[in-house]
Amino acid sequence: MDSIKQKLIEGSLVPFLGMGVFKGVTCKEGKELPYDSDSFVLALNNGRAMSPRLMYEYTRAAMSLEQRKGREYITQMTNHIYSSKEYDLPPVYEFLKELKPKYLIDTNMDDSSCKVYEDVPHFMVTGVSRVMGGYDRFIVYMYNLDSKSYDIVSKEELNGELPILFKPMGSTIPEKNFIVSDADFVDWLTEAMGGYAMPAFLKEFRKDKSYLFLGVDFSRDTYRMVSNEITLELSGGFIVSEKEEFSKKEDKFIASHNLEVIQQNPNDFLRSI
Repeated sequence: MDSIKQKLIEGSLVPFLGMGVFKGVTCKEGKELPYDSDSFVLALNNGRAMSPRLMYEYTRAAMSLEQRKGREYITQMTNHIYSSKEYDLPPVYEFLKELKPKYLIDTNMDDSSCKVYEDVPHFMVTGVSRVMGGYDRFIVYMYNLDSKSYDIVSKEELNGELPILFKPMGSTIPEKNFIVSDADFVDWLTEAMGGYAMPAFLKEFRKDKSYLFLGVDFSRDTYRMVSNEITLELSGGFIVSEKEEFSKKEDKFIASHNLEVIQQNPNDFLRSI
């Protein structure tokens, strides 16, 4: 297990985080953070369940709400979920803050992963969707340690000399850009398949990397497609999950990507390495 920790630091093993890392994390006033599709839908819809068809996946629910209430509603509600309540840095991020991996992929939309690197210069790449003026579906930022803020830089400036945080589904900071509804994902995935969802440097940098999937739900097509595009040319890796059984589609994804399943709670797993 020592080799896993060393590989995370070196960057040959890349942590890939999903919403499941928030399971059991509560805000200081006692409310639990969304940790799966169902709880995220409830958070988006002020605690009210939606129809089974919309509850199937939060992207559908978000699309329905966007059609009825507008895109700005979804943006503001997503930001509200993560920015209106105070909560301690979740354990997975606390662990990664100690290691400061060379490359971290975080599909969550809050700023926890930014805090992993808050005391060191680093790059952050965030995803965007449905934008005009070119095909790129990302923005590259450089973290200014003196001002504790992010500045937009050109995609050509991205390099491996500093840690890289990739937030493909957007972030609450420095701008409220989120990929959350069906329309967002369709746009982002379309451009991803065309090669426009990652800077050229990351497309080279990711080659032969292994991945440590923590809290990622592969039961729905959306995140299997997202993960597949981000990890093209991977060299295997691990899925840490408490699930006892996977669906046929999940099993196929796991086999085709040469992933080893570690049946364990992600927090317990990280404490063991």
